[in-house]
Amino acid sequence: MTSLRPYRPIPDGTHPSNAYEGYGSTKLRHPKQAAITIPQTLSEITGPVAGFERFGPLEVDLTMQGKAPAQGERIIVEGLVLDEDERPIPNTLVELWQANAAGRYRHDGDQHDAPLDPNFTGAGRAITDAEGRYRFVTIKPGAYPWRNHHNAWRPAHLHFSIFGPSFLTRLITQMYFPGDPLLAHDPIFNSTSDPKARDRMVSTFDFNLTKPEWALGYRFDMIVRGRNATPMEAQG
Repeated sequence: MTSLRPYRPIPDGTHPSNAYEGYGSTKLRHPKQAAITIPQTLSEITGPVAGFERFGPLEVDLTMQGKAPAQGERIIVEGLVLDEDERPIPNTLVELWQANAAGRYRHDGDQHDAPLDPNFTGAGRAITDAEGRYRFVTIKPGAYPWRNHHNAWRPAHLHFSIFGPSFLTRLITQMYFPGDPLLAHDPIFNSTSDPKARDRMVSTFDFNLTKPEWALGYRFDMIVRGRNATPMEAQG
């Protein structure tokens, strides 16, 4: 006997629009024509896959990747990767990238007048455990100007990438911090029109995750599908 699983459609407004008037560069970046569906073959479904055996212990601790500790406020970020039924997704690659404490990325394209930290790469990777849990130690990023409009500042945020069975199945989202006054003014955050969906991109301060006299803790669960899905940039 085959059991039927409930259908949980994704409500309108959960994922950001490819073209959002307040986010100026989307006018140039989003597709102008309907997508063409290309059938997947066995090679696309089965690979390439992540080389989990290549990960080192410093992949999950961005504060200790240099010759000295990274500068800024240490934070611990932990959460679950879940499916539409809120069941854990184990053995999944989670990537993190971010600006440093001064609000600058370690990238040639970032010419923001803020200092670079030679001991902070701004990138890390983790694999979810059997309960779908990931954990990073990092530095709380700073806000930065981005010239989208007059006096435009991006709120402090972390970028997350979740991979499925292969590199072809990838979802991307951003994590924000509770109480940030810049959220109300940020077109990227507000391009997700559903307020409840936007709230799912805001982490929760978790006192139980803190390490006394060392770091504060934030919890950020990511749901990849369904009506309670975390807004993802990969969605159309």
